Amino acid sequence: MVGRDSADFSIVTNKLFSIPEPVKQVLTVVCKLEVTPEQVPNVQALFHAFASACNYVQKEVPEQMTNEVRMQSLVYRSVRALFGLSSQLAIHAIHRVASNRKTAKQKGKPVKQFRPTSVTYDVRTFSFRESDWTGSLTTLGKRQRFRLHIGKYQRKLLLGQKPKTATLVVNVKGEYHLHIQLESQIVAPSETENVLGVDLGRTDIAVTSDGDSFSGEGITKVRNHYARLPASLQKKATRGTRSSRRRCRRLLQRLSGRERRFQQHTNHVVSKCIVQHAKTNNQVIALEDLTGIRERTNQQPRSQQERRLSNSWAFYQLRQFLTYKAIKHGVKLILVNPAYTSQTCHRCLHIHPEAGKSYRQGKQFCCGHCGLVGDADLNGARNIAILGRSINTPGGSGLACCLSEQVSGLLKTPSAYAVG
Repeated sequence: MVGRDSADFSIVTNKLFSIPEPVKQVLTVVCKLEVTPEQVPNVQALFHAFASACNYVQKEVPEQMTNEVRMQSLVYRSVRALFGLSSQLAIHAIHRVASNRKTAKQKGKPVKQFRPTSVTYDVRTFSFRESDWTGSLTTLGKRQRFRLHIGKYQRKLLLGQKPKTATLVVNVKGEYHLHIQLESQIVAPSETENVLGVDLGRTDIAVTSDGDSFSGEGITKVRNHYARLPASLQKKATRGTRSSRRRCRRLLQRLSGRERRFQQHTNHVVSKCIVQHAKTNNQVIALEDLTGIRERTNQQPRSQQERRLSNSWAFYQLRQFLTYKAIKHGVKLILVNPAYTSQTCHRCLHIHPEAGKSYRQGKQFCCGHCGLVGDADLNGARNIAILGRSINTPGGSGLACCLSEQVSGLLKTPSAYAVG
């Protein structure tokens, strides 16, 4: 597959991913670019000139300065003169340094050297033509037109669009791609009291409170296959004959990134199904806020295989996909406290009275208070839906937040309780 759409969106700090007023969502369509042999030298020179300009700005401008306007007044003319960039490309080089410095300042890390891997474009330096599926880009000295090598998926997204920004990228294989940003207006979703709880896990990638389940059994087999195969090929690549070593090295190159692409595709499919279900049934999606879960679980004693299976699956990526697809389709998404959601009975709201013990045993949940027996992940998803309902109840955000905190506090108490 040539590309996938991604998104830039704002995250609401109160854990409710709602849209109070019409806003813009930016989807990025990744398109492979056909660059002719005659165009390659000019494009490569452009990448190096843009990266050199960024490194020059980083070196010449005082390290603490992050204001783009002030940086531009200091080095704009020299960047134009030294590197042969057009006015807009020179401005984009300065903007990249300024934005990278701001990000590095937030993370407490210094800006590293800029590499010749991408160039940013705006409406003055880039244009898209649907009639022949080509893009026009400003390069060094002149503007050139490139054909987009894309499939039905990208054509459907680009149909009737007039994109204003794009990024030209070259990967490690020397392939050129154009990341085209598409803006779309998002309308605020309608208020609803219906909540769809979603429990994320490894045995089942996702289980919803409505009973839908996305099994992880087949996924685990594929992931184990991808984990074993490179190791065996690596052994053959060092011990076999010269021809077999060469074939193994080629196979290793082909396998590179295949598990990542499989994982991304699976997360796209799962997130799309969940969002479509919520939209069809006019529901709000509730997820556990699993921030920092990897660090906490890694402190527990586990085998190497268990650690690999838990750490290698991109649950954060699945959450990101769910979030941007929910915004795209006008569905609210809520994050709830994950404490004790897997150990509480959704019917009677009891947890095991003895510390260190649980009613959950693997995939089965057997409540010792009301006698409920069922799937543990489904029980967890319904608990998430209960917490999500407390946050989403229309008619008073303050009351909903207090109620959610109350319920979360009760969930942390290892004793029987009931909510009236």
